[in-house]
Amino acid sequence: MTKLMMASLLAFGLAGAAQAADPAVGTWQTQVDDGAYAHVKMSPCGAAVCGTIARTFNDSGEYKSPNLGKTLVIDMTPEGGGKYAGKVWRPSNGKIYIGKMTVSGNTLRLSGCVAGGLICSKQTWQRVK
Repeated sequence: MTKLMMASLLAFGLAGAAQAADPAVGTWQTQVDDGAYAHVKMSPCGAAVCGTIARTFNDSGEYKSPNLGKTLVIDMTPEGGGKYAGKVWRPSNGKIYIGKMTVSGNTLRLSGCVAGGLICSKQTWQRVK
């Protein structure tokens, strides 16, 4: 029984380490959209990665947006090679888009599309150190 418990703990520990090593996990700064930008905290959410708005900024500096704590990047599932697929919420219009994301080092490229990919919006985010 002790060996089974140890094996279970080891398995959970390795799964946690694998998720922590995900290149998308961390805090990212968005590009300016409608005069504001945010720091988005990307964390594991099941087998995917989700991003929550952690801080918001405008021309005057940091401010308390009503969007703080809301999920911006939704269920981005790793596809390999730093690529992900899921959904993206755009706070400026309240719409959810089909999303794709690519992480390379300290750069995250995010796109959200509607109408089968005919209309897309893209941003490049930088990792916050």
